[in-house]
Amino acid sequence: MRRLVPLLILVIGLLACYVDLMPGSKGLGSGAKFFTLSDPNSGMVQLDTKLGLDLQGGFEVKYGLAPGQGDPTSAQMETLRSIIENRVNSLKVTEPVVQTVGSNEILVQVPGATDPSQVESLVGQTGSLAFVLLPKAVYGDATAASSTPLPAVGTQMDPALLATAQFFGKQLDPGGVSAAVDPASTGSWLVNFAFNSDTGNTFATWTGQHINEYFAIVLDGKIVSSPYIKSTITGGSGQITGTFTQADAKQLATILSYGALPFKLQQEQTRDIPASLGQTFLNQTLFAGGIGIGLVLLFMLIYYRLPGAVACFALIYYSLAVYAIFRLVPVTLTLAGIAGFVLSVGMAVDANILIFERTKEELRTGKTLATASEAGFTRAWNSIFDSNMSTLITAAILYTFGTPTIAGFALVLMIGVATSMFTAVTVSRTVMRFVVRQGSFHRAWLFGVTDAEFQARAVGRLGRREARGRV
Repeated sequence: MRRLVPLLILVIGLLACYVDLMPGSKGLGSGAKFFTLSDPNSGMVQLDTKLGLDLQGGFEVKYGLAPGQGDPTSAQMETLRSIIENRVNSLKVTEPVVQTVGSNEILVQVPGATDPSQVESLVGQTGSLAFVLLPKAVYGDATAASSTPLPAVGTQMDPALLATAQFFGKQLDPGGVSAAVDPASTGSWLVNFAFNSDTGNTFATWTGQHINEYFAIVLDGKIVSSPYIKSTITGGSGQITGTFTQADAKQLATILSYGALPFKLQQEQTRDIPASLGQTFLNQTLFAGGIGIGLVLLFMLIYYRLPGAVACFALIYYSLAVYAIFRLVPVTLTLAGIAGFVLSVGMAVDANILIFERTKEELRTGKTLATASEAGFTRAWNSIFDSNMSTLITAAILYTFGTPTIAGFALVLMIGVATSMFTAVTVSRTVMRFVVRQGSFHRAWLFGVTDAEFQARAVGRLGRREARGRV
């Protein structure tokens, strides 16, 4: 099993380099797709570096409650925030941030958004859906032509007629709402819907009583479709048809799935965050992080010498592996996330320090280099495990209960700490085993101890009893 470890380390390292340095990539922050797991039109994810609003740019928009609606409670504002967050997340944008501001405002921040109007229209709609039977005396039915045309899509519904509605969006089952291609037309889309169990039977009875009659589907007071009832809709499920594009159908399905907003919103402020500003932040952050990591590597080389060089190799390996994981998950990198990564580098160094200090102590007791090295890793493991597990538990709590920014920091920290345990114990240990077998490295000064403290001969040439006798 031990012989397979170097092969495993090599394979993981090569895969990490492949993910990180795929030919044709333009580097971190370029926004380029480094490589694609499948055709993006298939709905599969693309493998790229995802950056947050502070590094990539984007836009933010603030909404406030329209006048005359009273003062919302904190629970109502949280419901409002949750619905908006679900709607924005349905667009598959990169880690949007939706948070309450004060007692009656919602701030939406969307990094890398290419169509702000899509987000604004999706958030702004209250999602109040109604099914309104159109008077047969006015519009006729599907079996006979009428001189009065059906209401056009997008027209405002007559308030008096809207008041006769018997079925509403709040009675729908969110799990039964979806957008799909309309098989009866070319290029058009439709929206599947299903009422909850309490309303399904009532809806079936209602449709059975009005076969061939037209009814309007009204969203926020405007007509989105005017189909007719072909037959009794059993089970409470049906379809909303019309001249829907794919984007229109998915937007309507999203609004129906995540419910109506409890309050009417009005846009108060919108602001574009230029990508150039995000690139400046990114450059500054990478520069600062590079200095910090560089100083850590320099300290390890100066103070621990040869083991420090092994630690530097392990840290470089660790950085490549962590960055590959960030892109595979994928993790959205923000300033806070990069800070979490730099902190996890410190945790990785801490593990190496524990190991090498323990190795020195073992050397000073008279053990050979190979024995002291193995004992250093074995006896430092408990301390490494305890410190890293406490960090992981804390990060998990932050990820579960923190704001999106804190959750991003915690996720990066958890990935970094978990990876550092692998590199510090497995990668460093494997490289050290190779090093101590090389006679040219058997020098006291390379390990930071004196010649009197150093036992360079291998265990095979110097018996354990003889080694103990030299203490």
